Amino acid sequence: MRQRKVKNEEEKIESFCNYVIKDAKVHKGNWKEVFQNNNPIYLEVGCGKGQFITTLAKCNPHCNYIAVEGAGSVVLRALEKAAEAELKNIKFITNYVNDMTDYFERELDGIYLNFSDPWPKDRHAKRRLTHTRYIKSYKEVLKRGAGIEFKTDNDALFTFSTEEFLKNDMELIEYTDDLHMTDFTARLVTTEYENKFSKIGKNIHYLKAMSPK
Repeated sequence: MRQRKVKNEEEKIESFCNYVIKDAKVHKGNWKEVFQNNNPIYLEVGCGKGQFITTLAKCNPHCNYIAVEGAGSVVLRALEKAAEAELKNIKFITNYVNDMTDYFERELDGIYLNFSDPWPKDRHAKRRLTHTRYIKSYKEVLKRGAGIEFKTDNDALFTFSTEEFLKNDMELIEYTDDLHMTDFTARLVTTEYENKFSKIGKNIHYLKAMSPK
């Protein structure tokens, strides 16, 4: 669903300048300097309104987080959450990222893909964030042995994604068609969509795929 533009959206986002990384590409290979520490760095692609990534940042002050979200009206809500919690270990890239290698070298300790657009038509398959063209770029920026965690409510997207990860030589170390019926720790931190779907009894698909060591 198309998000309604917020009045004075750009100015409001600008007011969170302590959180927003404007020229993110210039930090490629040097994200530790952005955070000014050597803590692990995790990335969420498509953070939405930020419930998931800000909760992780709040619960894990010993880790750093980068949230990517190109929809201004949506990322504004995530920025508000980060500021309200006075988080020091999170930064935001407020544009769409097509190739992770433009922004990072092999410096990420994990990537989260939560409830990505399923792009259901076959002709749009390359736009899915779990398509091979994206997975290849993820593998280039993840540290050896680091992983990608993926959640979706969409059955067809989960099947497609599973095949794509395996096709790209990634090992599935956690896998389920109903996350909240497992003891996987991934069930403990949720997104807004996840709460909504779980409330109406919709099962959540989840996998964790590891890159080669």
